[in-house]
Amino acid sequence: MGEEEELLPEPQPMEEEATNTTHSAVDQEYTWPVMDFSVAPHRTYHFYNQFRRTPSIPNNFLKSVKWSPDGSCFLTSSDDNSLRVFSLADSSNDSNAGTLGGDDEGKSSNSYAASLVVKEGESVYDFCWYPYMNASDPVSCVFATTSRDHPIHLWDATSGLLRCTYRAYDAVDEITAAFSIAFNPAGTKMFAGYNKCIREFDIHRPGRDFKQHSMLQRDKEGQAGGFLSRIISAISFSPTHNGMLATGSYSQTTGIYREDNMELLYVLHGQEGGITHVQFSKDGNYLYTGGRKDPYIMCWDLRKAEVVYKLYRSSGQTNQRILFDIEPSGRHLGTGGQDGLVHIYDLQTGHWVSGFQAAADTVNGFAFHPFLPMAVTSSGHRRFQVPDDDDDNEKLLLSGDENCASVWSFASSLISENGTDVHGDGFNSHTESQNSPGTLT
Repeated sequence: MGEEEELLPEPQPMEEEATNTTHSAVDQEYTWPVMDFSVAPHRTYHFYNQFRRTPSIPNNFLKSVKWSPDGSCFLTSSDDNSLRVFSLADSSNDSNAGTLGGDDEGKSSNSYAASLVVKEGESVYDFCWYPYMNASDPVSCVFATTSRDHPIHLWDATSGLLRCTYRAYDAVDEITAAFSIAFNPAGTKMFAGYNKCIREFDIHRPGRDFKQHSMLQRDKEGQAGGFLSRIISAISFSPTHNGMLATGSYSQTTGIYREDNMELLYVLHGQEGGITHVQFSKDGNYLYTGGRKDPYIMCWDLRKAEVVYKLYRSSGQTNQRILFDIEPSGRHLGTGGQDGLVHIYDLQTGHWVSGFQAAADTVNGFAFHPFLPMAVTSSGHRRFQVPDDDDDNEKLLLSGDENCASVWSFASSLISENGTDVHGDGFNSHTESQNSPGTLT
């Protein structure tokens, strides 16, 4: 048991964290970067060579990308069953920073190599960072992955070594793989979505010990009915620590549960495709859901369990997961699409704000930096060769620069907590409500 105690540090108590935050605020007033989306972002870094097609992997493509909680690096997943960690270089000390402004020369080159590559045995279903990950504390630098026919793996983000595994078994005592995983906000448990159930693991007790929560729906008399959800494809926790979590499933439904006892609070219906991504708003009052082959991201008011508005994205012709993200201030949402565009929406109105061309292929991953005016995108798409039609076959071939990850820098101004513009230039929110794909209901 001595080794298990060193798997992860104990999370800092909320009371102590709040006290430390108060003391630091007294010493220095906090300033927050506010991004100006009216100005096109600048491609700061570009990564292409690591994701090129090879004879052994003729159809490689990126699946998604996620920033680490401390913002020091980001993690990519690709179809070659590999996860790559890219450390964020210091642009002030990097002579090559900012030279890849979207030109053809920059698209065909690499900014720098991945600092770590982890190979899984099969196709990666999902991955997530430990919520208290901090580069200054090596013990906390871990991320979890789940892949086909494998247990959940906890990887060391600095050495690439396997820390431990969390194993679930089916009715015939065979290992079954999770389709989605997420740490709870406290960083003490891992929730994993399976077929018709969710399993809850204590992260300090690796192995086959878990709690199982069935997705079997019961009627008012307590009699068993049909399954509320089949495959649990997405899990998200409320960032306000109110004990709520959302689970999306391929049955086109989203369930809202209490974390402590997994009591079902209500079910959200309305997505046209199987749910592939769920995310709470920063205040925990709204939930955003996206589905496969569904052109709309739906905004749900959890206090009324009804749709507030829908946000358009180009995703009706692809089976690819397309992930979206909400900026740290909670005001805007960014999402990619199969047209290679990134769309930015104002979450207060549901109106389209701006967009930019991020790649020549499907932008399947988009993530805002935790505290800097930056974002990262991943692009790529599975291509199927059609030998009978040469013209269509040529259109389906990847053109090299489509499989890539890019870091984008946005224009910004620093706003202090009292709303004062630190730079004195002010910040004008640029909202183009006309031609807005966001549909208010």
